[in-house]
Amino acid sequence: MARALAATVEVDGVTKRFGEKVALDGVSFAIDPGRVLALLGPNGAGKTTIIRILTTLLRPDGGRARVAGFDVERDATSIRSLIGLAGQYAAVDELLTGRENLELVGLLYHLERSEYRRRAAGALARMGLSDAADALVKTYSGGMRRRLDVAASLIARPPVLFLDEPTTGLDPRTRNDLWEFIEELVSAGTTVLLTTQYMEEAEHLADDIIVLDLGRVVAKGTADELKDRLGSDVLEVRVRDVADLEVAISTVAPFSDAPARVDADLRQLSLPIKGGANVLLAAGRALEDRGVELVDVGIRRPSLDDVFLALTGHGVEAERAESDRG
Repeated sequence: MARALAATVEVDGVTKRFGEKVALDGVSFAIDPGRVLALLGPNGAGKTTIIRILTTLLRPDGGRARVAGFDVERDATSIRSLIGLAGQYAAVDELLTGRENLELVGLLYHLERSEYRRRAAGALARMGLSDAADALVKTYSGGMRRRLDVAASLIARPPVLFLDEPTTGLDPRTRNDLWEFIEELVSAGTTVLLTTQYMEEAEHLADDIIVLDLGRVVAKGTADELKDRLGSDVLEVRVRDVADLEVAISTVAPFSDAPARVDADLRQLSLPIKGGANVLLAAGRALEDRGVELVDVGIRRPSLDDVFLALTGHGVEAERAESDRG
């Protein structure tokens, strides 16, 4: 069935290179009005490059992209008046107070004075910054600046919102408050493109998910569709002694074509399997024969992180740790 309304965001065969590196290789997708699309992928997959192209900060080398009906290359000025952006790094004026930063955004969007003051106060409260509202931003911690930057992207309640890992570094309560704020905006018609490394965030907010790897779309669908695509259960094994992990990995490896995901802190490994209970019993017997003492062994339905592992070669937790180090 054809869509009743034209897509708010359209990306058609977009390519981008940085020297010899191919950042985007023929990426295509669309976002319907009032929907949330999450982009998942390892570092270097092309997520931020897509955001920069759609917000007119970077020109594509090939293909076509449109936002709210406007071409990203020909109609950049029109697009900038319709979008909000929270990038990975805070972009706030440290010589102004938090309140002044937000009120300035409202002024630039030509909101009435009473309205932008009301919205600024509400956003500061939502982000847990009310007590620091009248302090200069140069006195803020990194986390506070991040929260202020996210609040600034929401102050005008734009029809199209781009959020590049918006909750990285936020505490769980502030993250939940931001999720609620985004849901309110979407209910009112805002279209959102979100990049994230938090699987629970993608599942909670996104109507549709795209997985990027090496600049290409490797999977798309709802969270449930992506899980079903894996077509298998997940075997979980928890050993009593961390020294037994390597033995356990080699023992269960023949039961799957995919690599095991290992959490040494939990003394646990998991890997997708086919065969359900029969494989569970066979793996349990094999572990017992190898003398591996178990705390627990079982099977469960795949998670979105399992899908990410199968598609890109490693889990999001490993990816996030790598990102934090870099």
